[in-house]
Amino acid sequence: MNTLIDNFSLDSSDSGDAHVGRGADRVDGHAKVTGEAKYSAEFTPPGLVHGCVLNSPVTRGRIQLLDTTAAQGLPGVLAVFTHENRPELDWYHHDHKDKDTPTAHFLPLYDDRIHYNGQPVALVVAKDRETARYACSLLQVQYEEEPHQTSLSRTRDDPEGQTVPRKTPSPRGDAAQAYAQAPVQMRAQYHFAIEHHNPMAPHAATVVWHDNGNITVHDKTQGPMSTRDYVCDVFGYSEDQVQVVAPFVGGAFGLGLRPQYQLFLAIMAARELQLSVRIALSRQQMFTLGYRPESIQTISLAAQNDGTLVSVMHEAIQNTSQLENFEESTVKWSGVLYRCPNVSLSYALTPLDLYTPTDMRAPGAATGVNALEQAIDEMAYRVGLDPLQFRLKNYADRDQAEDKDLSSKELRACYAQGAERFGWARRSAEPRSMRDGHELIGWGMATGIWEAFQLEASARATLSSDGQLEVATAAADIGTGTYTILTQIAADALGLPLSAVTTKLGDSSLPWAPIEGGSSGAASFGSAVKMACDSLKKALAGQAIQMQGSPLATASEADLVFAKGRVSLKSDPACHVSLADVIRGSGKDSLQAQASTAPDEKSKKRYSSYAHSAVFVEVRIDEELGQVRVTRVVNAVAAGNILNPKTASNQIMGGIVWGISKALHEHSMLDDHIGRFMNHNLAEYHIPTHADIDGIDVIFVDEDDPHVNALGVKGVGEIGIVGTAAAVANAVYHATGKRFYELPITMDQILMKGTGIQEG
Repeated sequence: MNTLIDNFSLDSSDSGDAHVGRGADRVDGHAKVTGEAKYSAEFTPPGLVHGCVLNSPVTRGRIQLLDTTAAQGLPGVLAVFTHENRPELDWYHHDHKDKDTPTAHFLPLYDDRIHYNGQPVALVVAKDRETARYACSLLQVQYEEEPHQTSLSRTRDDPEGQTVPRKTPSPRGDAAQAYAQAPVQMRAQYHFAIEHHNPMAPHAATVVWHDNGNITVHDKTQGPMSTRDYVCDVFGYSEDQVQVVAPFVGGAFGLGLRPQYQLFLAIMAARELQLSVRIALSRQQMFTLGYRPESIQTISLAAQNDGTLVSVMHEAIQNTSQLENFEESTVKWSGVLYRCPNVSLSYALTPLDLYTPTDMRAPGAATGVNALEQAIDEMAYRVGLDPLQFRLKNYADRDQAEDKDLSSKELRACYAQGAERFGWARRSAEPRSMRDGHELIGWGMATGIWEAFQLEASARATLSSDGQLEVATAAADIGTGTYTILTQIAADALGLPLSAVTTKLGDSSLPWAPIEGGSSGAASFGSAVKMACDSLKKALAGQAIQMQGSPLATASEADLVFAKGRVSLKSDPACHVSLADVIRGSGKDSLQAQASTAPDEKSKKRYSSYAHSAVFVEVRIDEELGQVRVTRVVNAVAAGNILNPKTASNQIMGGIVWGISKALHEHSMLDDHIGRFMNHNLAEYHIPTHADIDGIDVIFVDEDDPHVNALGVKGVGEIGIVGTAAAVANAVYHATGKRFYELPITMDQILMKGTGIQEG
C-alpha cells in the first residue's frame, strides 16, 4: 500500500453514501450515445486535408518502380510521399535493434524493401478523402518479388530458425524424469490461429498544424504520454511542441499500445505541407497492423493414480516478424496455476515475413492458459476425477514459480459459487451422455488467471469556489469505464455527489500517466486520484479550521468528516462548513493538489498478486449441422475490490464474448502462397453476433487484498477472456466425446470428428 495515502485518512462520507462499490452508470455514457464524444477521426480543424495509404500486395521483395505521375496530376492532390521523396529524419538512422520504443523497428517509407504483405509504400494527400483514395488507385508500382515464409507449421521443426526470448521461465524439479516415471500421462499439441483486432473504431490520426509549428495530435492510443514521447523521438519535437488529445478511443484491446503507421505518416505530411492532416485506415487496412500471434503448444502432464500432478511441461512456439522479437508470457501460467513439484516451460519465436504481432486482450494468457486448461480437463478424465475435483486436488496456495506468498486468492470460492450457480453437481460425467432431441449437450469448465499490478501515475485534484471538483490525469479511457471509476473515487474522497465531479483524461498536457493496459488502470490511475484528493482534503481541512469565524476552529483534522459537500464534526454533523465556503474563505478561486503514486516495492518482493476466475459453460451441438451454440456461461471472478460492479461486469461479459469468439469464430486465414490474409473484412472474418451469444452470468467473489495496492483492486479487463475458450472446448468434448486441439473449433471439424463414436 502507498503510505502517503494510509497516513492521512479522514472519513469521506456518511454510512451508505459511498459511491465506490456501487453500480453507477457511466458518466461518459450520454456523450457517447448522443455523438458528443469525439474520436480521433472526428476532430475537424479548419483547412483539414486527407491522406490515403497504398499498401503492398507483395510479401517480400523490392520496389522496382513507383510512378506517381497520374496521381500527382489529379486535381485536388497536394502531395504523394514515397521512399524516394520522404523527408530525411535522424530517426531513420538510429540503432533500433535493442530499443523498446514502440514501432521503432518498422520504419515507414524508409527504403524500397518490402518486409510484409500490406506494408505502406506510398501516401497520397488530397483536399478530400475520396480524391486521395482515387489517386491511390492511379499509382503504378512494380515489385521484384522474393521467396517468403509465412507458415509457422512449416518452420516449427527448425530450431536454427528460432529464437529463445528473454521471458522463458526457469524450471523446477525434473519434469521429464517425473513424467517418464508417472503412472498416468497425457500429451497433446494445440494449434491456435492468428486473430486480428477489430475494434469498433478503426485506427485514425488527425494532426492539427499550428502557425507556430506546434502540433496537436488526435490518435487512437492507450497512452497519450507514450504517443507524445514517440512523436518527439521520431520528429525531434520538444515536449511543449506536441499535445496528444485522445479523450475517447473507440476500442483498443492492446492495438493502441503502439503508435501505428498512420500516425507517423500523418505527422510527416502535416510537417511537410504545414497543414492539418487526417489519415483514417479502412477496415481492410486494419489487417495490416498487429494481431494475436499464431501458436503451436505442446503440453505434457503426468499424475499419480489418485490425480496428484507430478509433472507439467509446456512448450510453445509462436511467430514474430523479421523486424523484431515480439514476446508474450504464454507459458508462465503453467508454473503458477497448479501445485506441482516438477515444471519445465519452453517458449520460442519463429520469425516470419509478417508484420509484428501486438498485445491483444490478455496477451499470452489467452493463449497459454487456454491450452493448459484443455490439457487439465483431459487429464482429469484420465485419472477418473471430475474436472472441478481435479483442479481442487491440485490447488496452489502460493506462487511456486516465484517462491512467494499470494497477496490474496479466493479461487476456491470462485469454484464453489460458480459451480453452484451453474448447477455443476447435476452434470452427467460421461461424455456424450446429455442430449435434448437432435442436440448434444456439453458442460465444461476452466480456470482463469491474470497478473495484478500497478504502475507509477500522477493526478491532479482541483476544487473550485462553486463546490465543483475536477480530477485530471493523462490516462486514456479505452472503453473500460475509467472516467466513471475515477469520478467515484474522487467523489468518495471529498464526500461529494457524482454530479459535482468532472474527470479529465486523454490529454498529454495533464499530469503524467502510463499506458492503460494489462488491467493496471484502476490500480494505477485510481491510486493517483485518491492520493491527490486526499492531499486536497488535508488542505481543505486545515483551511476549514483556520478560516475566520469557522465553527470548526477548535477541531483537529481527526475530528472532521467530509460528506454531502461539507466539512463537519464527526460528533455533531450540524456543525459544518460547506466546501464552497472553505474555498471562498481562502480568498482564492480554487484549491489544488497534485500527487504521484507508485507500487509498494516491499509488497512486490514479498507477494505475488493475481486475479482468478472459474468459468462454466454449456454448449448445444446440432448433430446434423455441426453447429455449436454456447447457451449458458457462468463466470465467477475474484479480482479484489470491485469499484463499480456494473462497469466491471460489462468488462467481464466483453471478455467472455471474445473468449467464445476465440473458441468458435476468429481465424485470420493466411494464404501462404502469397503471404496475405485473405479474409481481411468483417464479412469473412467471423466474430460473434447477438444470435451467437446467450445467457452470461457474472459473479464477483468477495476478496480483500490489503497488499496489492491502496485501493485493493486487481483489474478486470483481461480476466474475463482467460479460460473462456478452454471452457467452451471442454464443453464440446463433454458433448461429443471428441477432443479438439485446434481453435477455432469450426463446423467442419465437428462434422468430420465430433459426431462419431466416442473416443477411447
